[in-house]
Amino acid sequence: MPQRIAVLGAGAIGTAFAYQLAQAGHAVTVVARGVRLARLRSDDGIVLVDGRRAAITLATTLPPTEDFDLVLVTVLSPQVPAVLPDLVASAARRVMFMFNTFESIAPLRDAVGADRFTFGFPGGVFSLIKDGRIEHQVRPGTTVIAAEDAALFSAAGIPTVTTPDMHAWLRSHAALVVGLMSVGCRAVATGRGITWAEARTAALATRQAYDLVRDLGHPILPSSLRVASALPRVLWALTFWLGSRAKILRDLGALGPQESRMLIDQMVAAAPPTKALDALRAIRL
Repeated sequence: MPQRIAVLGAGAIGTAFAYQLAQAGHAVTVVARGVRLARLRSDDGIVLVDGRRAAITLATTLPPTEDFDLVLVTVLSPQVPAVLPDLVASAARRVMFMFNTFESIAPLRDAVGADRFTFGFPGGVFSLIKDGRIEHQVRPGTTVIAAEDAALFSAAGIPTVTTPDMHAWLRSHAALVVGLMSVGCRAVATGRGITWAEARTAALATRQAYDLVRDLGHPILPSSLRVASALPRVLWALTFWLGSRAKILRDLGALGPQESRMLIDQMVAAAPPTKALDALRAIRL
């Protein structure tokens, strides 16, 4: 059945989800501001780089009395405190946060209520905004807590699976991507692949990041990452060295260093800093 969905955050990921959900027949409201709001108004909806479009409703704030079936929150983690009062006041049935974080997600659950709270991660959605229009690819990999959300997204063309422990999954994912993002940023900044010494630093940081996840009492999820976390450092170093010469990692680095910097800072705040994480800070720009 068609649902009433609000997307809070009109960046590349939020807009990609809004497009897919609107195309699937759901009534989608996108909350946007500034230049992004002006562009969506000018285009009269969400437009892809190939000209395909989806009709949406635009709003500058989350309507508090609208009983949305789902509010999808795709702002960056540091932006959440600014929108949390609106989410608490919202009459929405469910609130799904969807972003990278190493911090505890319990305060968000407590703020909006355990009966409304859910979390997801767009692991299979790769999206860029080019001249105001969306270029996105959708692959398997998006992960959520609830089966009903997995069914909703999958039916909209976003293959989605569930996890029994989203907190562990998010921290395990962060342990992986800080290295990938960091070496990608370095490769973009220098215009070349990273050095072997930099690859070894990234490998050491990744192993210590996984150790931190375990020290905090979490299993490594999903099982594929549990296997990868045990790989020898030399294989991790080779992966980073080769990956920095590949387009997919350079595209990731082109998004900028802000997210990797945020995740590393969150890791350091969760436990005593390690030399490897400090060194990883030093190789990214």
